[in-house]
Amino acid sequence: MQELRDLGGLISLATWDQETYLPPKAAESRAFQLSTLQGIYHERLVDPRLGELLASAVGNKHLTDDQRAMARVLIQERDRAVKVPKALVQALAEAQSRGLVAWREARKQNRFSVFKPALERMLTLRREQADAYGHDGERYDALLEGYEPGMRVARLSPVLSALRNNLIPLVAALQSAPRKVGDLFEGRRFDTETQWRFTMRLLGDMGFDLEAGRQDKSIHPFSSGQHPMDVRLTTDLEEGSLTALFSTLHEGGHGLYEQGFSADHYRTPLANAPSMGMHESQSRMWENLVGRGRPFWSHYLPALREAFPQALAGVELDAFHTAINRVTPSLIRVEADEVTYNLHIVLRYELELLLIQDSLPLDELPSAWSERMRGFLGVTPPDDTQGVLQDIHWAWGEFGYFPTYALGNLYAASLYRAAQRAMPTLEEGFARGELKPLREWLRTHVHADGYRLPAEDLVRKVTGQGLTDVDFLAYLKSKFGALYGVTL
Repeated sequence: MQELRDLGGLISLATWDQETYLPPKAAESRAFQLSTLQGIYHERLVDPRLGELLASAVGNKHLTDDQRAMARVLIQERDRAVKVPKALVQALAEAQSRGLVAWREARKQNRFSVFKPALERMLTLRREQADAYGHDGERYDALLEGYEPGMRVARLSPVLSALRNNLIPLVAALQSAPRKVGDLFEGRRFDTETQWRFTMRLLGDMGFDLEAGRQDKSIHPFSSGQHPMDVRLTTDLEEGSLTALFSTLHEGGHGLYEQGFSADHYRTPLANAPSMGMHESQSRMWENLVGRGRPFWSHYLPALREAFPQALAGVELDAFHTAINRVTPSLIRVEADEVTYNLHIVLRYELELLLIQDSLPLDELPSAWSERMRGFLGVTPPDDTQGVLQDIHWAWGEFGYFPTYALGNLYAASLYRAAQRAMPTLEEGFARGELKPLREWLRTHVHADGYRLPAEDLVRKVTGQGLTDVDFLAYLKSKFGALYGVTL
């Protein structure tokens, strides 16, 4: 069990390096290295001897509750793995590395056709993998299980469709509101090194342990947990915006989760979130419910003005808070506001569901993307880089991952509401720069549990209810109705 965790950490480290410091000419060698490492991991996981040991553990009446949970989680992982041939595992690892190279080149040339062969190869392998896992006629279920255990298309599609149907008129109501919100940051420049220093301050104030983790730069911000004592984050710095601050809060939320697992669970399957939706709830909470809130900026705006005296001269709290919450349908998911963000997710979910079902020819993918962008958000991508090529996930072959972002938003709203009930003065503390009380509450009620319970069971334990959009929609209507002066 511990060897598997160690191997997984090395695979994660090699992938992190691939996105940060790997020399361009080393991409080929890294593809082979990852293929070898993942092949070894797969061999260890499917070893018949491990199966015998796990079967013995299940029948052992003297195990602790934690040990039973460890066996349960490892059995779940192993049962899936034994169904996939080693050759397919290695082929997928190699396809992921080659897919990343092709995706970067396609973005550079602004041509989907450059990425298409790599994507076609990845889709073929993922369909083969889904069939190996087994399913009840819906291949996507088998892939979704790897990110959101227990979730199925039959349940997910109605949830996301209802969310879409609530959000489209909500966006329209805000767009037609009498109160207009301009782009306060247009034309302003923010030195990237100064931004970097500010992001590092935010990480420290959140309680992210910089002796057990680090932040670096990458094209697409991400987090990588090799071990709770080695958590890597990245952010993307742009001179024309302050998005790096929110990227750092987002990835910092992931990082706090990784660092918050119980020391008793290190090097075991329990030092994990029970689902990616649960993991995403932490990042979206810190980025949006905390980091786009007025209390947070009542403390940090003076320091930000001091850091950027020219760019933010004369910018007051109300104007700044409204500007960072400006609702405007846009092309880029990672820059989307809270109200429109989930529409980006639904778009991707619907498309990748069709791709895995082999119901959408790849040649039609860019046009299908544009058609949904117009229908959901009223905007049309001018090129492939700002459209179908904008996300790294399909290059990684992460089909089934996108829905977890929407689930994370729903879980985040419910968990944050529970934190407010437990700590009525929580946001008053934010206004004083006190962020660690929230981290401690999350560490106690969410992080330390690791993978003891399935995601929805954990949320139910903390909040008293399972998956629901009620808290999320109430939060949006309250916050944005006030900002735009309308009743939603």
